[in-house]
Amino acid sequence: MSDLFWLTDDQWAKLEPLLPVYVRGKHRVDDRRVISGIVHVLKNGSRWADAPKEYGPKKTLYNRFVRWAVRGIWQDMFATLAASGGPPAEALLDSTHIKVHRSAAGAKGGRTRTRSVVLVAGGIPSST
Repeated sequence: MSDLFWLTDDQWAKLEPLLPVYVRGKHRVDDRRVISGIVHVLKNGSRWADAPKEYGPKKTLYNRFVRWAVRGIWQDMFATLAASGGPPAEALLDSTHIKVHRSAAGAKGGRTRTRSVVLVAGGIPSST
């Protein structure tokens, strides 16, 4: 797919020193691939479940984004990159997101259809 986002070597060289080095439990998968996947999802405004498989497991992308947002790692990256004085294209990462109502995402909820009182009572609709 040609529309995938991948960090360039220059971008990765600036981000790599900002990543946390302490890892508990299992070793982390390829950080460059995961961060590229996170940026792709945020840039396109898509759901985590719609992330292309080239970026790895969707759950890994989501978990890494959320855990690093809670720990403030994205904010630290953004602040460091912004303070470096580089062009704005280098400061793409932040932890903002947009929530929609659950009925807008196709989940259960929202308005349901109700029958007109006139039709239930057997009356004549007023629109005819």
